[in-house]
Amino acid sequence: MQLYNKLSAKEREALLEEAGEDRLTLSFYAYAKIGNPELFRNHLFIAWDQMDVLGRIYVAHEGINAQLSVPARRFNEFKKFIDEIYFLENVRLNIAIEHDIKSFLKLKVKVRKKIVADGLNDDTFDVTNKGIHVDANRFNELINDPNTILVDMRNHYESEIGHFQGAITPDVDTFRDSLDIIEEDLKDHKEDKNLVMYCTGGIRCEKASAYYKHKGFQNVYQLEGGIIEYTRQVENQQLENKFIGKNFVFDHRRAERISEDVIAQCHQCGKACDTHVNCANEACHLLFIQCEECAEKMDNCCSTDCKEIHALPYEEQKALRKGKGASNKIFKKGRSEVLRYKQ
Repeated sequence: MQLYNKLSAKEREALLEEAGEDRLTLSFYAYAKIGNPELFRNHLFIAWDQMDVLGRIYVAHEGINAQLSVPARRFNEFKKFIDEIYFLENVRLNIAIEHDIKSFLKLKVKVRKKIVADGLNDDTFDVTNKGIHVDANRFNELINDPNTILVDMRNHYESEIGHFQGAITPDVDTFRDSLDIIEEDLKDHKEDKNLVMYCTGGIRCEKASAYYKHKGFQNVYQLEGGIIEYTRQVENQQLENKFIGKNFVFDHRRAERISEDVIAQCHQCGKACDTHVNCANEACHLLFIQCEECAEKMDNCCSTDCKEIHALPYEEQKALRKGKGASNKIFKKGRSEVLRYKQ
């Protein structure tokens, strides 16, 4: 029984290009009590591997968080399968605004301690006691209210290229970092202000809204479906779009353009730019913003040191990496002293 990928990313990419089939990029999440995450993980992998579904899925005792690429012709089959899982029946599917047949190149279903890492160890915290969900129209009304505090629950590299007008955008690396910072900053407004939150697809706000209710905030709201669903509703209902720039996404596309505004800058020269890239030096892989001119000048690298390493023969690059661990401490997202114009 196959419970893992047999093809490399490059092999899968070649097959996708050869097939030329339309694919849908989508995401969904659900908080639920899963007794045996490992068994559930295997069930999902077997079924989705047969449907040629690709993506990144996390399963935990608290639920599921999934970002997927589904063959368009098999979407109904995929939808029928998840609807037969009791806690996923009619779950909201956030369909991407822009699609790319290579948004994901492998199927990865992983068991995690939590579907959103929050660093919380509080048994009295109930993630299902969430805030009020609001649609795009109600969201616009709320953020026009001077009694509202609007908070972006995403990380610095996400909000840097796009966010809602007037939002507080914490300069944090992870979701867990933002929880205590926001609580401390807003502790004097637990009863007299509307706390309105948003994120990419809703999953972080779902947990954050429950957390802040647990901490005593009285008027807690979240944008249902996140920026992805907001954009869809704005277009379909001809509403005013209050999001400026790009929406960062966690697949090979890296972002979807929501408005024509470019609010970020190249981290190397300061020119207006909102294109995220990874440093071409595989031992670095730093995520940063780079314009076309700097990409050509720096050979797609973040620094002259990385450029020199990237110019070496591949075997020499491998030798330099030998024995060095590749952890989250190495693969930083937009945090490096070499980035002169990082805001």
